[in-house]
Amino acid sequence: MSLMSKLSATILISASVFAATNSEVESFLSKTISKNPAVTSLKVKVLERTPIKTMKGWDAFVVSLDAKVKQGNAERPIKQRIIYFANDRVITSELTDLKTGKSLKDSVAPKFKASYYRKSNLIYGNENAEHKVAIFSDPLCPFCRGYVPKALEYMKKYPDTFAVYYYHFPLERLHPASPTLVRAAVAAELQGRKNVMLDLYKVPTSITRETDEKKILDAFNKAVNTNLKVSDLHTPMVDAQIDADRDVIDTMMIGGTPTVYFDGVKDSGKQRYKQVKTK
Repeated sequence: MSLMSKLSATILISASVFAATNSEVESFLSKTISKNPAVTSLKVKVLERTPIKTMKGWDAFVVSLDAKVKQGNAERPIKQRIIYFANDRVITSELTDLKTGKSLKDSVAPKFKASYYRKSNLIYGNENAEHKVAIFSDPLCPFCRGYVPKALEYMKKYPDTFAVYYYHFPLERLHPASPTLVRAAVAAELQGRKNVMLDLYKVPTSITRETDEKKILDAFNKAVNTNLKVSDLHTPMVDAQIDADRDVIDTMMIGGTPTVYFDGVKDSGKQRYKQVKTK
């Protein structure tokens, strides 16, 4: 979970009575989140509001949070879109359908735009394949390591069936080594290395808490059989790819890993690819 998500979710547990107009939602969130001493500036804006068909009197709000948060002696800018739910008395960041057990966020999550299917993110398959699969992942996330390699190995065998797009989502607070590993993977791809994303998951998890770039890169080079230098990780082209993935993550409100979209729709079960007749 992101830092801003943690701040807002924790605060909203104690939310109480108010009328859920757009302006009141913005005012409430601004006042409440700003009470956190780590938040030095904050702008809150309701971007969309959608009635929930299965919950009479409840609306889903897509909210933009633009903040600066103290981290040690530095300030970190954070830009996120988060879904909140509110009626005339309660606001919350989570609502679950009692009958199905599914989060109602999935029903209001934005669809994957065609412009997000960039060639730079296509790792397997033909761009005109029958189905498009988008995967957001952190290489050190234990759930990703149990899912992503198997899914990639399967789908890469059917290039006319699956176009697989991969987006880097390093969860730095949980896995400090991930941002460096992600940069190394992008740098290796830019140098023409194939199957980097599969090899990325061979890096041992023993480096998860490591913060020394050289040590992390040594582990990557050994696992992936590359010879990258630290300077290779900080080029304009690497920065551009990292920033482009982050923009998609923020706009799509991706909150965790692995997150999978199948033909533009969020695949909560992450198994739609197995149900497809391959060719």
